[in-house]
Formats: sequence, C-alpha cells, structure tokens
Amino acid sequence: MILQFIGAARSVTGSMHLIQVNGKQILLDCGLFQGRRAETYERNRTFPFDPSSIDAVVLSHAHIDHAGNLPNLVKQGFSGRIFCTPATADLCRIMLMDSGHIQEKDAEFVSKKNARKKLPPVEPLYSIDDVQPTLDLLTEIPYRTSFDVVSGVSAKYFDAGHILGSASIHLTIKENSGREKHFGFSGDVGRPNMPILRDPEFMGNVDALICESTYGGRVHATTDEMPNKFLDVVKRTVDRGGKIIIPSFSVGRTQEIVYQLNNLKNAGQLPDIPVYVDSPLSTNATEVFRKHTECFDDETLEIMKKDDDIFGFDRLHYIRDVAESKELNDRKGACMIIAASGMCEAGRIVHHLNNNIEDPKNTVMIVGYQAEHTLGRKIVEKNPEVSIFGEVKKLNCEVAVMNSFSAHADKNELLDFVQHHDKDVLKNIFLVHGDVDQAEKFAATLREKKFSRVDIPTRLEKFEM
Repeated sequence: MILQFIGAARSVTGSMHLIQVNGKQILLDCGLFQGRRAETYERNRTFPFDPSSIDAVVLSHAHIDHAGNLPNLVKQGFSGRIFCTPATADLCRIMLMDSGHIQEKDAEFVSKKNARKKLPPVEPLYSIDDVQPTLDLLTEIPYRTSFDVVSGVSAKYFDAGHILGSASIHLTIKENSGREKHFGFSGDVGRPNMPILRDPEFMGNVDALICESTYGGRVHATTDEMPNKFLDVVKRTVDRGGKIIIPSFSVGRTQEIVYQLNNLKNAGQLPDIPVYVDSPLSTNATEVFRKHTECFDDETLEIMKKDDDIFGFDRLHYIRDVAESKELNDRKGACMIIAASGMCEAGRIVHHLNNNIEDPKNTVMIVGYQAEHTLGRKIVEKNPEVSIFGEVKKLNCEVAVMNSFSAHADKNELLDFVQHHDKDVLKNIFLVHGDVDQAEKFAATLREKKFSRVDIPTRLEKFEM
C-alpha cells in the first residue's frame, strides 16, 4: 500500500490524496487549489497521474477545495464511481454547476485582458457542460453504512460535523497477503457544540490517519461566546449608521450566520435592520439544508418544533438578481450584507468591499479562514491599503474577526478528535490541510502526547505503509 499526498500538503487548499493498493488506485477528495492565478490554473489543470487510471473517488464533503476539481478529472478520463453522503451529493449538484460557471467567466475575463496584450485566449479549466457527466457518477452512501470501494477495500462514513454532509472516512483494506489494515481520513473536522449540525463522531481505531491541521496551533473562542460577540459588533456598527459586510462561504457559514440572526430575532435582541444574503449559491444551498434535517443536532430539531423556518425571518432577504445586488451599492443607512466568496477573491462580495471598506462607519466581519495571498487575509492583517479590481483602496472600516464561527476544530478540539484513537494501534499520523506553522505546532502537541510517528508530508511525497 502506497500513499501519495497530491494536494493540501503544507497548505489549506486543493485536498487530494492517492492510495495505491492491490493494483487499484483510490483518490480521497479531488479539490481545487486556490492561490495565485498562474500557479492555480496550472496546478488544477495538470494531474500528476493519469485520471483514467483512478478506480474510485471517496469524497469527504462538498467544499470546492475538496470536490471542485472533479469535473476536470472526469473531463480527462476518469469514469469510476464518486462516493459521498446524500447531503454532499445534493450540495455538489449546485456547487459544481456554480464552479463551472465561475471557470467560464474567469477564462473569459483573462482572455479579454490577453487580447489587449495580443496574447492567446485561455480555456476554462472546465465548463458547465463538463459538470453533468461528473454528477452522473455520484454514488450516495449514508453515514455508518459499509460499502465496497474497490475489490478488497471497504469504507464507512462518520459525521465530521464540519458542513452539511461532511464525513470522516474509515477504510478497511484486505491486502493480497491476507493482512487487514484500517486507514482513516479525517476530512475537515468540525467543532463540538456548533449550531445546526451534529458533533464530530469517532470513526473507530485505525492503523494510520490523515488528519487536517487548519488550526493546529490556535485556540478559538468558545462557541457559547459566539452570539454575544456577534451581537456586539452588529450593535456597534448600527449605532454609527454603518453597514456590516460579511464575506461568507455559501455553504455552511452563511446558514450558520442566518440561524444565529434568526435566534437573535426571535429573542428580540437583533437591531431592526434589513439583512441581505446576496448570493444565488447561498440561496440554493439553504434549500439543500432545509431538505437534510437528518444532519441536524437535537437542539436544532427542538427549535424547529417552534420555528418552522430557522433560515428565514421578516427582515431577511435572499437576493438572486444581479440588478438587486447592484442596488445595494446605493443603499443608505445601516444594514447587513452577507455575500460570497468567503476569502474575498471573487463574486459579489468583492463589489461590496470595493464600495464600503473606505468608510469608517462600516464593518467587515471575517467569519472564516483566510488563506495566504487572498484579499481576505490582507483585510484580516489590516493592511492600510488593499488592491481591489486593480485599484488601491484605503482600509478605513472596522475589521472584526470572529474565529468562533470557524467550522474547523481548533488545536484542543483536533487533539480530542485524535486522542479517541488507541495510541498502541495508531502508528502513523499524517498532517495535511494546514499552513506549515499550524501543522508543525499540532505535530509537536501530538508528540508530547506520545503519538509515535507524526509526519507533515510535502506535495507529491509518497509513503509505503
């Protein structure tokens, strides 16, 4: 058995890990790498293997950095099954179509710039037409149900508590020698006691584990502090007549924020301002959330007995139309605008930032991880000036960072996730999906806790198990 790390190795994006066993090849996740434009396009376009040689993909969840390169994989020859939970399948149906649209628009934008420089046009990584053949390969598997991936390899999904449908993966591998090995992939691990979703589950003991390390060196504010801290920022901004601009991931984070707003509204604590969810994808994703109540925790199900729509209230407006979105630019007075993308790199949020970050009355509220080199990271670091659409903008607004909203476990929560495993059984831990400093800090913590071997793989590095 050979394990190769292709994406999310010493970075937080482009999750992709290859397992070669018994003459078969299994891909864990197939995500888009996100970073500098030239590197991003080349990294995503070129696979370091023949896509037609992959026998199956086992998907942890629907986020684009985990599932977004599947249409390109299929376009280049993959024809096997893509296993995922039912909620992940429904989210992929809307998210991959949206991604195909973005790929087309990005290529169109770059091609126009190239034409002015007398350079050739660029092709999109994949198009909307490439998405449906990918969706046809999705194979839905419920949590805690054993399924055959390839001959000699079975798997079982356990709730990872990260986003709707997210899963940790337990693989049982029967080698040609007759030995049986157990292998785990954490996927992205969520936080206990977060709203809406169930807490992360223990996947059972494994001999080796690929574990995320996004916040392996940090501790978040406790989840019970979240509503009050959130409300303080909103009230402070409303008192000065400003707008609260929230860059938010369309799937998961937006629904959590709307859920919190709904609860505050029901409790009579929310200031009387309009709230706009300016994202067609967020609107579609919210409909998927409404469909998959099997993923909800007991507290949310109890609230739903008294409130038949936890994702809606009278001052909340979901916006699909571009013209309506543009009207928000001229709106005066206090309001809240929630828009994608979560790292401020594309989509409607960039326009809202362009129009609002120079006004000190306004607040940009950061509610998710911001990768290196993104506009979101520059805002978190409070750079005095940032570039938007090629123009320099002064960062005069308030910046409020709300790490308690993170859907990723922090150092202590990740440690708890790993420590459920028996140290005498778990011989290898591979840390992925984390910047180097975070992975190294978490590796040091695990070694202090006497886990025998912890590796931080480099990209394309191989390990023989």
